Amino acid sequence: MASDTDSLAFDVFSRQCPSRSTLEDVTGRWGALTLGALYEGGFRFNELRRRVDGVSEKMLAQTLHALERDGLVLREAQPVSPPRVDYELTPLGREVAGQLLALIRVVEDRMDEVLSARARYDEARGGR
Repeated sequence: MASDTDSLAFDVFSRQCPSRSTLEDVTGRWGALTLGALYEGGFRFNELRRRVDGVSEKMLAQTLHALERDGLVLREAQPVSPPRVDYELTPLGREVAGQLLALIRVVEDRMDEVLSARARYDEARGGR
């Protein structure tokens, strides 16, 4: 059975397109870092929170919820005591995270140029 979205042409530049909210989930600071960390392998919540340095418990929970809803992250509750919840990427999540990591590598590899550009910009405008 075909769904209503099968014939849609998605356009992230249209404010009504559902792809825009997914792009926001993926490219927001915490979404990108969470996906990048999960690319390394599965994590429990607190392990992931330590890996994504600076994220609050609340923001990580919201981020994971959004990424799970988008089908990028799998949340698996283990039937043990104390409760244990593991997070890992879905196949779609691995594909998206791989693309994000390529972008992250470009940014990291070119940071000398970015820092020089910032310094020139700030100097030209009388400092920051």
